[in-house]
Amino acid sequence: MPDSTATAVIAAAGSGERLGAGGPKAYVQFGDRPMLAWSLIAADAAERVGQIVIAAPPGGEDHAEEVAEQAGVEARAVRGGEHRSQSVALALEHAEHGLVVVHDAARPLATAALFDEVVSRLDSDADIAAVIAAAPVTDTIKEASRGRRVLRTPERSSLWAVQTPQAFRTEALRDAVAAHADELGSVTDDAMLVERSGGQVLIHEASPENLKVTTPLDMEVAQLLLARRG
Repeated sequence: MPDSTATAVIAAAGSGERLGAGGPKAYVQFGDRPMLAWSLIAADAAERVGQIVIAAPPGGEDHAEEVAEQAGVEARAVRGGEHRSQSVALALEHAEHGLVVVHDAARPLATAALFDEVVSRLDSDADIAAVIAAAPVTDTIKEASRGRRVLRTPERSSLWAVQTPQAFRTEALRDAVAAHADELGSVTDDAMLVERSGGQVLIHEASPENLKVTTPLDMEVAQLLLARRG
């Protein structure tokens, strides 16, 4: 019987430069604990997750494991790469299960239920290579040239703002990473690699509250949402 348990890969090697954090974003305090801890706790509480691997900032593996220990979570930290997808590729080498669910530590408001939902949806359909969390786009989006001349306006109803967690069949993601190894520095999410390899990717609708903390404004909004949760 195929292994339907997932390895959670937490991408936590981001520099935090745009946040003005002065260090890795994953270790910035969010509420009463480092930002990384929130994703670890959510992944650990997910019923479909059986292993957690952290892609940590180079040289920060011990610190990442300390954060996990303080959060009461068993996790292994491995050295991340220069770019996000390189970090995920390195962590993927340590995945022990047939499914893998990749999540950005910079999305600290993701829930255990969301982890379970994307994994379960993937596991229910053998024809799907990946299931990704996303929220419908509410703004009108313009595609423009480098000179900022508008080229076209895509139909808003077909647009989704992609999030994490994203669930994959482990071998499908490994194969996609290997096939597009020279592109890892330019892709912005792992599902792009699977798409380029011809795999079918399904969207699972998620809350827009599962935002990514990139700028100081994002942090302010996320803190307000966290406080509202109580």
